Amino acid sequence: MRLHSLADMRTRKQAFSAETALSDKRRETLSIDQDTALLLVDVQEGFKDPKWGKRNNPCAEANIARLLNSWRVNGQPIIHVQHVSQEDTSVFAPESPGMALQEFVRPATGELLVQKRVNSAFIGTELDRNLKERSATAVVIVGFTTDHCVSSTVRMAANLGYRTILVADGTATFERRSIDKKPVDPEIIHQVHLLSLQGEFAEVLDTDVVLSLTDKNEGAALTAGSC
Repeated sequence: MRLHSLADMRTRKQAFSAETALSDKRRETLSIDQDTALLLVDVQEGFKDPKWGKRNNPCAEANIARLLNSWRVNGQPIIHVQHVSQEDTSVFAPESPGMALQEFVRPATGELLVQKRVNSAFIGTELDRNLKERSATAVVIVGFTTDHCVSSTVRMAANLGYRTILVADGTATFERRSIDKKPVDPEIIHQVHLLSLQGEFAEVLDTDVVLSLTDKNEGAALTAGSC
């Protein structure tokens, strides 16, 4: 099994970013309206457990916090998704410390919490109905992990007809082993899944671009600090 090097993936990422640079016309098409929902997937304490190993994108939480703050300031719909495992030994088992949402994303008054038991936030939940009740036809998705619950939720959101934006630097994943037991760098996994989702299921954008598309945050990308 041949794996591309991290350097190869970074080169491809740069080419991908150049190819997807937003023109003024495309920015207008992608404009984020007041009813666009921010969907935070599994931003939970359990992902701090060292058992997961090496992780990419240490700035994910900082970028999620920036987006969450923007949505709160603008009064746009916010939905938190929490994974509740059906396995007693899981770090996300019911009542376990790992199941808790990380403190910086604890729901504020009026923000909805949806609990799920499988990868997709739409399976076995009322998320689709919740979005429709809020007149949301578009979603911006962040959280963990890029290749599991985030990817599953993005794909289903698109299949259900939602205009879907995945925030590339608001997601992250961990090192995994290939079928021949070789370690695969988390950044490679992250980029492969972003490339797979781009266009077919979602617009893959960075936090700065998403903030620049919101009505009350025009130019925020130019002034916001980095993590």
